Amino acid sequence: MKKIAETIVPINDLISERWSPRAFDSNHVIEENLIKSLFEAARWAPSCYGDQPWQFILFKKEDTTSWVSVLNCLSVGNQNWAMDTSIIIVICANKNFNHNNEPNRWSHYDTGAAAENICLQATSIGLSTHQMGGFDQEKIRKLSNIPKQFDILSCMAVGKQLDESKLSKVQKDKETQVRSRKPLGDIYFVNEWK
Repeated sequence: MKKIAETIVPINDLISERWSPRAFDSNHVIEENLIKSLFEAARWAPSCYGDQPWQFILFKKEDTTSWVSVLNCLSVGNQNWAMDTSIIIVICANKNFNHNNEPNRWSHYDTGAAAENICLQATSIGLSTHQMGGFDQEKIRKLSNIPKQFDILSCMAVGKQLDESKLSKVQKDKETQVRSRKPLGDIYFVNEWK
C-alpha cells in the first residue's frame, strides 16, 4: 500500500512515499546486506564537527530471546504491532562530543538526521519504518548495557509492510487513514517569528 504525501509543490518521491505503517509481514527476514545499508545511510548523515554522536543497537527477530526482551521494553500498544516487524533499532545519542568530551548540545539533532537517513534508505529498498517513543528507557538501558553518557531517543521498527490483501479490518481502518500535516504556511516564517 502506498500513501503518497499530498504536497503543494513537488518533493522527492522517496520523501513523499515514506510513512509509518503499523501492519508488517511477520514472516519477512531482512538480508544482512540490507541491514548494513540502513546503517551505512545513517553513517553519512551530517553532524556537528562530523562527530557522529549516534549509536544504534540492533535487535533481530531471529534472535528470539533478545527479541522478546526488547519487545517487553515497549509500551503494550507498540508491542501489539512491533512484534511483526523484522528488526528493532534502539537509537541513542552521545551527550558529549567524541573529540573533546565537552557537552554536545546538537547530539539529538544530529542523531535525528541519522535516523531519518535510515527511514529514507529503508523506503528506497522497499522496507518500512516506524519510530516509537513508547518504551521504558531504563529497561532498555539495562537490557543493552547502554552507558549513562548516551540518551535513548527512540526505538525504530523496520520490516516489510503487510500486503493490503492480508490486513484485518482493524488494521485496514488504521492503515488507510489519511496522512495529514500542518499547512505549509504554518511551519515557517520569513525573517522573524510571527
